[in-house]
Parts: sequence; C-alpha cells; structure tokens
Amino acid sequence: MRVLIVEDEILVAMELEETLSELGHTVVGIAPDRRSFEALAGEGVDVALVDLNLRDGETGVEIGRALAQRHGAAVIFLTANPGLLEDGVAGTIGVLPKPASRHAVAAVVDYAARRSPMLSPPGELRLFA
Repeated sequence: MRVLIVEDEILVAMELEETLSELGHTVVGIAPDRRSFEALAGEGVDVALVDLNLRDGETGVEIGRALAQRHGAAVIFLTANPGLLEDGVAGTIGVLPKPASRHAVAAVVDYAARRSPMLSPPGELRLFA
C-alpha cells in the first residue's frame, strides 16, 4: 500500500512512518500543510492518514476531501479532536482518535486498504455515515 501521512508534528509523523514501513507499506511522503500535500498528491496514494490542524491552520478536512474525491485515496482522519468531525466528511472513511497505538494504526490502514463492507471496522475507528 502507498500511504500519505498528512501531519505537521514531525515526531508523530516519523512514528507513523516507521510503523507503516515496518508493516510493509510504502510511505509516499509526509505533508505538514496544503502546499506539501499538493506536491505529493499525484504520487499514487492508496491510503491517507490526515490530521485536522496542520502548519497552515485547519486545512486537514479540505485535504482529506480532495484526497478522497479527486485522487481516489482511502482517507482516515487521525486527530486529537475527533468531535470536530461529528458530521463526517464526504468520501472519507472515518476518524481515529490520537494518540493511537501502533496496533490501531495498523488495523485502520488495513481496513482502509481493503474497503470491503464485509469487514468489521477496528474498534477504535469511528466510521462516517
């Protein structure tokens, strides 16, 4: 799986990158803001983990929507403020609260990659309608 990390906290992003690489995924990059996302979006992203608050403000929702709708990526929001996504975001899968364990990250990426209604979502993941 080709995974994009949209996160401005470098230590969090590096931990996610290490976890995903250990699981055999290819991390196409880390985008801390909208400009970085635009540079990486064309890299063939299968799954994206997207924080809400980035270096350039609360641009995560827009980025997640664009990744899902324009680039066909399976988008999971990863945020310490999951309540901000009560209504969900069209085209995206759901939200995983931070901090998230390595096991939870592995489970949601696997779930997002399979995108099968036959699979039960991981317990930590709140699906959007």
